[in-house]
Amino acid sequence: MKYRIERDILGKVRVPADAYYGSDTQRTVNNFSISGIKEPAELILAYIMLKKSAALANMKIGKLDARRGRAIVRACDDALLHRLDGQFVVDVFQAGAGTSLNMNVNEVIANRAIEILGGRRGNYKLVHPNDHVNMSQSTNDTMPSVVHIATYLAIQKELLPALSMLQKSLGRKAAQFQRVVKIGRTHLQDAVPITLGQEFSGYEASVAGATAMLKDAHSRLLAIPLGGTAVGTVLNADERYARYAVSNLNRITGAHFSITRNRFAQMQQRLEELEVADALKEVATAVNKIANDLRILTSGPIGGMGEITLPAVMPGSSIMPGKINPSIAEMMNMVCLKVIGSCTTVTDAANGGQLEINVFTPVIAYELISSIRILSNAIATFSERCVSGISANAKNIARHIEMDISLATALSPYIGYAKASWVARTAYKEGKSVRQVCLDHRIMKKEELGRILNPRRQALQKG
Repeated sequence: MKYRIERDILGKVRVPADAYYGSDTQRTVNNFSISGIKEPAELILAYIMLKKSAALANMKIGKLDARRGRAIVRACDDALLHRLDGQFVVDVFQAGAGTSLNMNVNEVIANRAIEILGGRRGNYKLVHPNDHVNMSQSTNDTMPSVVHIATYLAIQKELLPALSMLQKSLGRKAAQFQRVVKIGRTHLQDAVPITLGQEFSGYEASVAGATAMLKDAHSRLLAIPLGGTAVGTVLNADERYARYAVSNLNRITGAHFSITRNRFAQMQQRLEELEVADALKEVATAVNKIANDLRILTSGPIGGMGEITLPAVMPGSSIMPGKINPSIAEMMNMVCLKVIGSCTTVTDAANGGQLEINVFTPVIAYELISSIRILSNAIATFSERCVSGISANAKNIARHIEMDISLATALSPYIGYAKASWVARTAYKEGKSVRQVCLDHRIMKKEELGRILNPRRQALQKG
C-alpha cells in the first residue's frame, strides 16, 4: 500500500495515499480498532448535512471565502450521494464526545474539496479540516446536534411509518375477529369470555399509546445547540451563523429544527436522547408482549392452544418434518430484547455527563440509531409477514369456550360466589361443561342458563 505523510502536533502520521481521511482519523484507527462497528450511516449523513449548512452560513456572513466554501459544499454533496462511502472509518468506541468522528468527517470533506480545487489530498493550505470545514463549530455543539438530526429523521422516515403499518394491521384484525368469542386468560389460566377482536383491539391500542409517547419525544429533538462551540458560549462563532446554518439545515432535511433556548443545558445533558430511549423501550415492550401472545395463541397445533394460525414462512425444524414455528414473532422478540438492552446503555451513558459535556455521546448515538433501524425493519416485517396473515381457528376456539369453567362467574349474582365456585370445580373434576353441571344438579332452568351462560353476552356486556 502506498502512503502519504501528514503531520500534526504529535508528529508524522502515515495515511493511505488514496484515503480521503487524514492524520487525525488515522490516529483514531490506530488507537481504537475495538469492535469493527462503525457509527450508523444516518449519523454520518446528518454530520455531512450539518457541514454543508455550516459552510453556506459561513459564506453568507463573509467568514468563509466563496471559492473554498463552494468546494466544501460540492464535497458534501458528493458524500450525500454516497460517493465517499468507505471513508468514514471511526469505531463506535472512540475517544469521548465524538471528536474523532467529527474530525473524520472534516478531513474527508476537506480532502475532497481540495481535489475539487485541483489540489492533492493532504494539501490543507487549500482547505483545512479545522479552519474551514469546522469553521464556527466544535465537536461539543455539532455532535449533540447531529445526534438529534439523525435520530429525528430516522424516527420520522422509518419507525413511525412502521408503527403506523402495525397499528393498521392490528386494527384490521380486531375488526375481522370482532364476532369470534373465545376464552379470556389471566395468569395463563382460563378466565371469562372475550372476543378475539377485543384482544386484538388491545394490541392496537397499546401500539397507539407507545407511538404517542414516541411522537412526544420525537418533537423534542427539533431543538439543537448548534453554534454553542466548545462550552455553549458561542466562542469563535457569529450568532448569525447558527441562525443561517439551521435555516440551511431545514431546507436540506425538510424538517423544522431550531436553536435551543439554552445551549449549555443541551451540551451538558443528553435528556432528549434519554426521553427517546424511554419511548423506544416502551415501543419495544408493547410489541414484544404482542409477539409473545401470538406465539402462545398459535401454540400447537395439536398439543397447544391453537386458537390462531400465523402465516407459514419457513420450515421450523432440521429434524422434525412438517414442523412450522412462529419464526417472525420470535425474530420480533429478539429485536425487542436487543432494543431494551440498548436503551439501558443509553440511560447509563446519559448518567455519565460531567460538567460541560457528556463524553459518551458516540455510544448513545450508536445505540439509539441502530435501535431505531432494527426496530423499524422488524416491525414492518412483523406487520407484513405475520400479523396481516393471521387467521382464527374457529373449531378450537369453540371447543375451548364450551368447556370454559370460568363461565360460572356469570352465575355468582344469581346463586352466590360459593355455589358458583362449587359448580366450576365440579365441572372441572367431572370433565363436564358448567351448563351440564347446573342441569344435572337442577340449579337453574335450561332457558335461564342459556341466557346467563351465553359467552357472547358475557364478552360484550356493558356496564
